[in-house]
Amino acid sequence: MKTKRILASVAAVGASVIVLSGCALPYQSQVIEGTSISVAWNDIASEFNSASASGNNVANSIPLYIANSGFNYYNATPELVLQEQFGTYEKTSDEPLTVKYTINDAVTWSDGVAVDGADMLLSWVAGFGFFKNADDSYLFLHAAPRDDLASTIPTVDGKTLEFSYDKAYVDWEINFGVGVSAHGTVMMAYPEITDPAEAKAKFIEAVMTGDEAWLAPVAVAWNTGYQKTDATAEETDPTTGSLKNLFLSNGPYRVEEVVTDDHVTLVANPLYTWGPSPKYERITIREIADPTAAVQAVDNGDVQAASGQPTADLLALVQGLQNGSYAGGDEAAYEHVDLTFNNGGPFDPATYDGDAAKALAVRQAFLLTIPRDQILETIIKPLNENAQLRNSLLTIPGSPNYEAIVAANGSDFYSGTDAERVEKAKGILADAGIKAPIDVKFWYPTGNVRRQQELELIQANSLQAGFNVIDTSEPNWEFTDPSVYEINPHDAVIFAWSSTSLAITGNDQQYGTGKPSNFQDYSNTTVDENLSALETELDPAKQVELQTAVEAALWGDAASLPIFQFPGLTWWDNGLAGVVNNPLSPNYFWNFWEWAPAAAAQ
Repeated sequence: MKTKRILASVAAVGASVIVLSGCALPYQSQVIEGTSISVAWNDIASEFNSASASGNNVANSIPLYIANSGFNYYNATPELVLQEQFGTYEKTSDEPLTVKYTINDAVTWSDGVAVDGADMLLSWVAGFGFFKNADDSYLFLHAAPRDDLASTIPTVDGKTLEFSYDKAYVDWEINFGVGVSAHGTVMMAYPEITDPAEAKAKFIEAVMTGDEAWLAPVAVAWNTGYQKTDATAEETDPTTGSLKNLFLSNGPYRVEEVVTDDHVTLVANPLYTWGPSPKYERITIREIADPTAAVQAVDNGDVQAASGQPTADLLALVQGLQNGSYAGGDEAAYEHVDLTFNNGGPFDPATYDGDAAKALAVRQAFLLTIPRDQILETIIKPLNENAQLRNSLLTIPGSPNYEAIVAANGSDFYSGTDAERVEKAKGILADAGIKAPIDVKFWYPTGNVRRQQELELIQANSLQAGFNVIDTSEPNWEFTDPSVYEINPHDAVIFAWSSTSLAITGNDQQYGTGKPSNFQDYSNTTVDENLSALETELDPAKQVELQTAVEAALWGDAASLPIFQFPGLTWWDNGLAGVVNNPLSPNYFWNFWEWAPAAAAQ
């Protein structure tokens, strides 16, 4: 895992509007035989289950987005678009909140097996954390399990699944969908099962009867079985059965080839008839970690589109493309620094014999030394002269509630110039009796030029207050995988939370006690209680009150420091038509089916 993390539902970036996807006419393939396109991302997929704790990142989600369909998606406005050619959902009751999902008859997996209630049941079991081990850990290691939302097993009938929530939930409409295939996962767990219908039936029976012993191997397959590289869809593995099970898809494309640290190739799915038709027969996503190299690749014709974290130098290169175009704008992602509370480092109370006040002082002092103004002025404003510091962890600048939350969340503790904040940090450390040097192991993803620049600025500025910031960067996001590190070994990490939706809720997965995406082991009962209350609160004014209370606790605990909203930059060859950037993840990939050779689009 090497990309910015996805947060499946985070603070709203605008009002949610629902529209229907375009055509209800009989499907006609518009795939142009023999056409192919190569596009670039800064990382490549290493897992083909982006709902798992280890697979939850942008690089993994992109090919899966291209290969699969769903009940809805976000366009570039952004508006929620219903894909009724795939399936429908309806709220059948308010008390309790009950939702019925139906997948259309024509929809199949790429092996011809129907997408049905068994697949939705697998998604439900994993996503709602229904089964647990003896130690209360989740059997299915979902990236954001919600065992507090629904506890009654759904009703499954053919291609329909219906379930009730235990409480009202404001984001129910974007909270559920189809993930990996049930029969493919079961057949990876039990290679002796070769009949998809048998695999589905046994899975449903095991869930309905609570047969956790039978489900345990299925959970292992779901958790780790989709971690595969250097493979083609035709290869077989004697220990897991056909790798076709791993690469099954239910959308316009299917995975054809994966090469570690290089590329993923997808080919048009000949069975697909339940949505907008793509134009290219093949799409290859290539890993180009260096954005400068990605510009050169477009200029050379090696790839036709790319996107990257912009710098002033990168923008100049993009503007110099001889036969290219580009688009910029803020993304629904924000840069931030998180501090680790439980690794025996400088921000852990255990380092000071349990003295929480002393650990808080060190956290406050370090965050004060992060030169946010200098980062903004030297790295971000050359790309967006209107850029501003972000002072909220839950809402973005310009959103309706941003100013009200910022005015009361305690972020003004970090106001003042960079120099003034360094002096304030020195005073806090002196009052706490902390002596320099204070070593801080600081992580960023190796190869990310902008974050390397940020680290260098942080090192120079924090040194003035006595912090020795040690570069512990590495190319993989191993601290996010509990199977690699049970405790985050880094004292501070810098990355971006990237929104995939306009959800009100979801921040509990980052800041809730013990949640899978809480990589810093932060815990505060006020945060837990208010984030839980937010999920059922329909009054916008009360939502703001709850969000403000959460933020006040987060800022007061010096847990995390937002820096800026991500500036985005996408560039493409003029021979490619249809590229439109989207502030939400998956960014410029959102409308891949509209990509076409410019000549064919005229």
